[in-house]
Parts: sequence; structure tokens; C-alpha cells
Amino acid sequence: MDLTTFYALMSVTCFTLVGLWWTAIEKHDEWRADQRLRRLAGGAYLSFLLPGVMGMMSQVNPDNPLMWRISFGATSIVGLVTSVKLVAVESRGHVGPFRRFRWLAPVVYAAIVVLGVFPGLAALFGATPLQVASVLLMLLVLLAHGLTWEFLMEPDARTSVQPRT
Repeated sequence: MDLTTFYALMSVTCFTLVGLWWTAIEKHDEWRADQRLRRLAGGAYLSFLLPGVMGMMSQVNPDNPLMWRISFGATSIVGLVTSVKLVAVESRGHVGPFRRFRWLAPVVYAAIVVLGVFPGLAALFGATPLQVASVLLMLLVLLAHGLTWEFLMEPDARTSVQPRT
């Protein structure tokens, strides 16, 4: 698959997931009422939105590498800052297998920023910078799916059975 097709599919998929996430949020008023849940729901939203934006921006002018480098860098800085904040929020809540590795999201975003600043590093992997970025975006979306699943399956403190003492 060529990169133009990959990034087009990546964008469509991510924006579709954003729309589906809006539908999920509509059904959970408690997420908007609780600050921790609101942040985690917003984190799920951004985890699909930001890779979608990067995929879309990679196609604006594929012949101008500066365009994707700047857009990936700026978008990844937003992802890096927000995901670092979510790691702190996560430490106070339910922790499942994916959520234990939430710290990987800021690492991947940082790698994308570094790749945008130093695109020649992609040669270490025998690939072009956009090929390496595509793998990093796939890792972000995979992690986002797992994190979103675990967030959706988190026990509701209002309805959970409390252990007897």
C-alpha cells in the first residue's frame, strides 16, 4: 500500500472513531460530571483525533516534507502534553493491562516530534520518515483502542458492589 492511501485510510478511520466516541459520550452524563472521567473521556477523544489530523495533514502537500513535519510536530506536542497529564490522572484510577502502559503514548508522541525535527533518523530503520511515522501512528491508535476499551469497562463507583467489612 502506498503512503497516500495509508494516510487517507488512517484519517477516515480515526475521524470515524471520533464520531463513534461522541455517540458513546452522549450516553454517559456521569463522564461530564466527574472531572477524572471527563479528562479520561477527553483523552480517548484526542487519541483518535490527533492521529486523524496527522494523517490528513500528511496529504495536504506530500511533495513538501516541511508541511508534514510541522503538522506532525505541533500535533504531537499537543498529544505529548495531554497524555503526560493523563498518566497522572490514571495513577489514581482503575488500572488494566493497557492502562498500565499509558506512559507509552507520550513516548510515541515524543518519537514523532523527534522524527519531525530529525527526519534522517528514519534511515536507521531503512525507511522514509513518513513510513516510520505511519508505524508510530498505528501504535498510537492500537493503544487508543485498548485504553478506550478499558475506560468503557471501568466499574461505575455508584453501582459497583462494595466489599463487606
